[in-house]
Amino acid sequence: MFFVIKRRHAYVAAAACVALVMGLISLGSHRGRAAHIATAGADNWGLSFQQEGQPPIANASAEELAKYDTCYVGNTANKTIYLTFDAGFENGHTPAILDALKKHNIQAAFFVVGHYLETAPDLVKRMVAEGHVVGNHTYHHPDMSAIRDEAAFRKELEDTEALYKEIVGVDMPKLYRPPQGKYSIENLKTAQKLGYKTLFWSLAYVDWYQNKQPTAQQAFDKLIPRVHNGAVVLLHSTSATNAQILDELLTKWEQAGYTFGRISELCGV
Repeated sequence: MFFVIKRRHAYVAAAACVALVMGLISLGSHRGRAAHIATAGADNWGLSFQQEGQPPIANASAEELAKYDTCYVGNTANKTIYLTFDAGFENGHTPAILDALKKHNIQAAFFVVGHYLETAPDLVKRMVAEGHVVGNHTYHHPDMSAIRDEAAFRKELEDTEALYKEIVGVDMPKLYRPPQGKYSIENLKTAQKLGYKTLFWSLAYVDWYQNKQPTAQQAFDKLIPRVHNGAVVLLHSTSATNAQILDELLTKWEQAGYTFGRISELCGV
């Protein structure tokens, strides 16, 4: 989830826009909005955690999202976790993340943008070789909800697909995550029309500020109590803290009785 103005350099300035969206994770109640998606204009994906160990209340229900081949949480009857990473640029932490996933035999999803494909093709190849799903996070990471022209919307996805295929040699999985969590019904419909499944998340924390990384304990304090059955976890691969703690975090979740599901099975891609 990195806001992009001009490819590489603008990723560094992404935190402000991300904060606007991700702040909704812990602020405000969405009880009155949980049964529907706003029918006009754009919305920001938001979550409200009401009780430890329980799925949060989202600003769109799973049932409504399913109409558009969209989901944010798995089966809440099962102690299963699904791991996802947003990858806006590479700053040296992805290898350690991949090492931890390999150690625990976990398939994750990495949502990449055009800049990542351009600058870290070998890591993309490694992701695929080790069984991870590489999803579409658009080429330039714009606010897709502001794009009214279907051709422009399509180009953001198809340019990413084309570069992925050039690098990996196979078609990109039809899995999409809206940049910054910004969406509208028309966005979801257009992605669906293009054959995409859209995936939001049900657990995340503030891990994206490069110069203000949380401590390991701060990360555990957010991620351990809030994990829940069917959790779709969003982490950022640029986070030094995530690279440092991932092995221990996965171990803690396993010790709590959770298993890790395959994104391909959750989303049918």
